[in-house]
Amino acid sequence: MTVFEGTFTQLESVKLAIVIGRFNDLITTKLLEGCQDCLKRHGVNPEPHGTQVDYIWVPGSFEIPMVANQLALSGRYDAIICLGAVIRGHTPHFDYVAAEVSKGIAASAFQTGVPVIFGILTTDSMQQALERAGIKSNKGWDYAMNALEMASLMRQMRHKGRSGPYLPNTIGATSTPVLSAGVDTDEQSELSTESGDRSNQ
Repeated sequence: MTVFEGTFTQLESVKLAIVIGRFNDLITTKLLEGCQDCLKRHGVNPEPHGTQVDYIWVPGSFEIPMVANQLALSGRYDAIICLGAVIRGHTPHFDYVAAEVSKGIAASAFQTGVPVIFGILTTDSMQQALERAGIKSNKGWDYAMNALEMASLMRQMRHKGRSGPYLPNTIGATSTPVLSAGVDTDEQSELSTESGDRSNQ
């Protein structure tokens, strides 16, 4: 059996996208700094004019999943990091935004096979957010580490898929018809025709 595990070496060719919500930018800019620091220390060039990392700013956390999904579908990136901050207020707005953002980011990864890292702080107060954006620790570092590890892991699995039973994700591929077990293509075509004739009777 094969053991797959992401590594933090040979990252010179890794291509990442970072989607940042502008709302609560006091927090998100600190997360971004932590993320960039981690990438740089692991051999990834985080410069905006470089070739390894693209930066996309959106109005707020709610817009992040849609943009992340489009980036994943492009097939250009090994991983996508989503950075945002949703802080609880006095209305149910927090619950709606936090729930939809988390579901949207997860769906983007499931649907595309590209690692989409959930880097959205959901806190009860600004103080809690600040503590996680640099006062006590910077979660941006952790999000970058997750992205690098998952990018490496998925590369390994896709490489194995070209020579083994694992089937890599094919972004943008059209679905192929599913044939019944033990029935060849010509017989399947005949069965489909007969089924269509019956439905017209």
